[in-house]
Amino acid sequence: MSLKDQITEDMKTAMRAKEAERLATIRLILAEIKRKEVDEQITLDDAKTLAIIEKMIKQRKDSITQFEAGNRQDLADKERAELTILSAYMPAGLSDEEIAAEVAAAVTASGAAAPGDMGKVMGILKPKLAGRADMTVVSALVKKALSGA
Repeated sequence: MSLKDQITEDMKTAMRAKEAERLATIRLILAEIKRKEVDEQITLDDAKTLAIIEKMIKQRKDSITQFEAGNRQDLADKERAELTILSAYMPAGLSDEEIAAEVAAAVTASGAAAPGDMGKVMGILKPKLAGRADMTVVSALVKKALSGA
């Protein structure tokens, strides 16, 4: 079963269980998937669906930060609840050691030696780690590895 089909089934389950918050969040996911499919006239695979969910997670994290800065705890809590539901669709994350090992392997495989080669290394890592690691952290590790620090 594809991830999109799983999300649709979860929506039906949430409807039957009358879980309003979960249902609303799942509908947001499906609406974003549908928008992307219509805009680009394609059918999304699991990788692209995960990319959409990852983007939504990043948006929620940013919103939580902004709401907390503005003393709007009620809205921050709502975003946190959505974040929890969205995170359930992401694959298990990698540990720091696993990410570091992947970075080292990619640096070796690409033959990168200087910070200017960062694009080559990230090109190898992005498809491998998408959805399983925070790409900001990965980017920082690659930068550190290439600068020799």
